[in-house]
Amino acid sequence: MAKIWNLPCLFLCENNHYAMGTSLIRGAGSSDFYRRGDYIPGIWVDGMDVLSVREAAKYALEHCASGKGPLVMELNTYRFVGHSMSDPDTTYRTRDEVKQERQAHDPIKAFKEQMIKAQLATEEDFKKIDDKVTKDVDAAAALATKDNDLPLSDLTYDIYKNNIDKQMRGVDPWSPWKTDNRPQEERPCTNIKSENVKK
Repeated sequence: MAKIWNLPCLFLCENNHYAMGTSLIRGAGSSDFYRRGDYIPGIWVDGMDVLSVREAAKYALEHCASGKGPLVMELNTYRFVGHSMSDPDTTYRTRDEVKQERQAHDPIKAFKEQMIKAQLATEEDFKKIDDKVTKDVDAAAALATKDNDLPLSDLTYDIYKNNIDKQMRGVDPWSPWKTDNRPQEERPCTNIKSENVKK
């Protein structure tokens, strides 16, 4: 449909080489996902390179916005941890594999080295950033830990910017839940006083 109507639609495929615990070579006849759009053009992007992703995103947005229709973008990446909290991450790949990938393709480390080499930042600059991030995360974690749990009724608030219906289906069709947009002052995030956490 996107191609028939030439919609300005960008399809992103994050290819981290594993479908939960199944490796790519065991689960896909063709691993060139960017070619699977048939009549929709596609591009392959090194998802572990910050600048490559930025330039590819610029190209993709310009392509879609200029009336050329949809585009498929495959971001080739790798996940260093399990698929979820319940994934032990030890049954389908070795620790050596993960270690090798991290050493060779860590995007944060690579971008940091590029910036230092280009004299855009120093080791000291990054040390300050790391310290600030650690402080901010600790403050946010402490705030979240001591804060009260939100009531279940809050699950259906602020789902859409403008709610048309004032109710939505609950667990069954006979138990609707109220849905609405709360005024700004009633939203939980506005009660956060920490200067490290933006509203």
